[in-house]
Amino acid sequence: MVFVLDKRKKPLMPCESKRARKLLVSGRARVHRLYPFTIRLTDRLIDDSSLQPLRLSLDPGSQTTGLAMSRIEVVRDDAPVMHIRFLMELIHRGRLISEKLTARCGFRRRRRAQLRYRAPRFDNRTKPEGWLAPSLRHRVETTAAWVTRLRRLAPITHLAQELVRFDMHLMRNPEIGGVQYQQGTLAGYEVREYLLEKWGRACAYCDARDVPLEIDHVMPRARGGSNRIDNLALACHPCNRRKDASPVRMFLAHDPERLARILRQVKTPLRDASAVNATRWVLFRRLCGTGLPVETGSGGLTKFNRSKLGIPKTHALDAACVGKVSDVLGTAQPVLSVKCAGRGSHCRTRLDVHGFPRGYLTRDKRVKGFATGDMVTAKVPNGIKAGIHAGRVAVRASGSFNIQTNAGVVQGISHRYCRVTQRADGYGYSCSTGQPERKA
Repeated sequence: MVFVLDKRKKPLMPCESKRARKLLVSGRARVHRLYPFTIRLTDRLIDDSSLQPLRLSLDPGSQTTGLAMSRIEVVRDDAPVMHIRFLMELIHRGRLISEKLTARCGFRRRRRAQLRYRAPRFDNRTKPEGWLAPSLRHRVETTAAWVTRLRRLAPITHLAQELVRFDMHLMRNPEIGGVQYQQGTLAGYEVREYLLEKWGRACAYCDARDVPLEIDHVMPRARGGSNRIDNLALACHPCNRRKDASPVRMFLAHDPERLARILRQVKTPLRDASAVNATRWVLFRRLCGTGLPVETGSGGLTKFNRSKLGIPKTHALDAACVGKVSDVLGTAQPVLSVKCAGRGSHCRTRLDVHGFPRGYLTRDKRVKGFATGDMVTAKVPNGIKAGIHAGRVAVRASGSFNIQTNAGVVQGISHRYCRVTQRADGYGYSCSTGQPERKA
């Protein structure tokens, strides 16, 4: 799918790559942007009558956020049929930000130890209301920035975000009460989805994958175990039957390494879930500030839609299943992977683990007209690196660059062979093939 702009850079309906190729060959369009690929028409203005409703759906995550742009076709059973037009996965760098802040804290502590006459200032700083840690604010800012960017490239009319829990059973039966709340259409989907993510979609006792998995109590209920989330694990059917009502320490007495790993895993803190919970309402308010209608849905409803429709599990396809949908078509679209890489560092000195200088960077970030992060195409005519290499460049003062391609890093490419295709914008791009089209 290719984004299309009119000659005044107003968004039009996206088109297929074959149509875009014809427009480029005939001279009616030119390339406006490489990632995501966008063309600009030279002979047409926007026509509101030709626009169709588009929904941009988001599946916010701690490490990766999925985005899906779909065309709303018809409404069936009070839910629309979605035609996927664009899939994208935004890879955050919140963990890297946290590690850099921790390192900076250590360097400052060392300097304060050297300059003891300086009065401490850590008690002078106050946090405003609604303050978020930098690693969490990064997730909100980058996601909101890409929503704004995609709105410039396509006429988006609706937004959807995975946010809250909806009790659909209560909506159908207002008189419901007690334990019946947990026995509706979405019963158990939240817990199952969390356990799949926590245990890596594999059996905890034999590491079996791509097999039906069952919920197992680490300490069996027959021996006083509870239904708390930290007492639940995933097991394949044979392991679940062999374990039966045995405590995990007895069942894995012959495998102490696996036993220790499982006991550590069940106590794993909900770090990723906490990050999503801390940012989801902030992101929701940012989306509401766009002026577009925002639909919300729970993680359990997303999994219910995906399981009902037989759609593979990916971050981007999860986004397409957010909210009320009756069917999702076009799941074979390729996925654009966007990795947050930053815009470089103001620090021109490399430090060792103790905070002392170990090397110095050049004062100029641009070398021979190139900067680290630019997307380039290098045509090497001869030698062992002969060929065409396209990707993200890392510059050196000597003029011999490294290029990060989909196949790996190609080192020692002269700047004479490089041509800029897109200037650095703080992100790294790669495109993967889509999932096979599901059978109707």
